[in-house]
Amino acid sequence: MVGFKATDVPPTAAVKFLGAGTAACIADLITFPLDTAKVRLQIQGESQGPVRTMASTQYRGVLGTILTMVRNEGPCSLYNGLVAGLQRQMSFASVRIGLYDSVKQFYTKGSEHASIGSRLLAGSTTGALAVAVAQPTDVVKVRFQAQARAGGGRRYQSTLDAYKTIAREEGFRGLWKGTSPNVARNAIVNCAELVTYDLIKDTLLKANLMTDDLPCHFTSAFGAGFCTTVIASPVDVVKTRYMNSALGQYSSAGHCALTMLQKEGPRAFYKGFMPSFLRLGSWNVVMFVTYEQLKRALMVAYTSREAPF
Repeated sequence: MVGFKATDVPPTAAVKFLGAGTAACIADLITFPLDTAKVRLQIQGESQGPVRTMASTQYRGVLGTILTMVRNEGPCSLYNGLVAGLQRQMSFASVRIGLYDSVKQFYTKGSEHASIGSRLLAGSTTGALAVAVAQPTDVVKVRFQAQARAGGGRRYQSTLDAYKTIAREEGFRGLWKGTSPNVARNAIVNCAELVTYDLIKDTLLKANLMTDDLPCHFTSAFGAGFCTTVIASPVDVVKTRYMNSALGQYSSAGHCALTMLQKEGPRAFYKGFMPSFLRLGSWNVVMFVTYEQLKRALMVAYTSREAPF
């Protein structure tokens, strides 16, 4: 077996909660430039008003976007909003991923055989709950990723300044801007991501095609990343546009989606698809593989402490 060996004692809820947040932060550190490129491609083409996103710059493809940002704004621009991103993952992933198994067991009343409906319900519940906890961090992360450095002053000077500025200029509601599309997005993402990973992994194990180790986790995570990107991209683009919009630019997330459709056509909803897939695919692989290993490592440490002899 590759990696840590599975323990006889199943991981506790606390281990899953801590492991999910930590694994998500590690995945974010590795894939953040792809996420920033995705945001820039998604907001390209919209009228920004006072929000500066380098409207004169045209981004072409994932690599082209990254190279353009490095050339015009420096390599650090690829990590704009990283602090808020890590804050988001530590609170967000801990809830939506770390509590998934517990909520699934609640809906199945402790049964070992969970139906697809129970898994979807659990994924929707933890996804929506995570948004309620971590929405302000997501807003700040998107604003940082969208702002450009070259040719003008930065809108926010630091993560703390961003929280203060948004609250001062837009009120408390500004920090919760885009909650509706984000709830929809994360209910969809969580269902597609966790349920797909769950089902692929269960199928591989039950068919004896793989054992419960790294290759199985890698395959399941990659499949989950692709399915999630296809399903969630339209909602993700609307969420990004709406969160980054100037005050009063859109009356609602629905208005934002309708404006996109009228001005840019249906293809606008899949802007940034390739970086989304590269990011979600790689993020899922790093996160789930790390998460599975962290759960085992933490349980090994826990059982060793409980029974030292």
